[in-house]
Amino acid sequence: MILLLVTGGTFDKTYDHVSGKLFFEHTHIPKMLERSRCHLDVDIKPLMLKDSLELTPNDLDRISEACKKSTVKSIVITHGTDRMVETASHLAQLKLNKTIILTGAMIPYAFGSSSDGFFNLGCALSFAQTLAPEVYITMQGEYFLWNKVKKNTDEGVFERIS
Repeated sequence: MILLLVTGGTFDKTYDHVSGKLFFEHTHIPKMLERSRCHLDVDIKPLMLKDSLELTPNDLDRISEACKKSTVKSIVITHGTDRMVETASHLAQLKLNKTIILTGAMIPYAFGSSSDGFFNLGCALSFAQTLAPEVYITMQGEYFLWNKVKKNTDEGVFERIS
């Protein structure tokens, strides 16, 4: 089984065609798994629907507690990309004997086929089944150790650091 914790981020933003603004309405994750014909045993637990720039210390505690309390050894967390590295670092300090994968999207699922969300979610689910216990970030088909990654905001990609 894989525990999939939903925290929000661009994955779950919806587009208002009238105002042109993005907002949260509900998680798109169940629909994404259904559309991708996923047959994995995935337990989806929505924790919050927030932009990562709005996460509070209390929100980080909720994410940490959900990871600690779960008996599942493989965890995927959907998360906003702006603070993903910080959350990964926070979770790594817990030293849980679990494979924890944080992933996100640069383009909302609501934008259809131009979203990178499907690809990133699929990669995260695959890596959650194959990587050793540790905290990782996966974006663009790559996985990165929590302390060996940064977001390149100029290019909108995650990059490995030494």
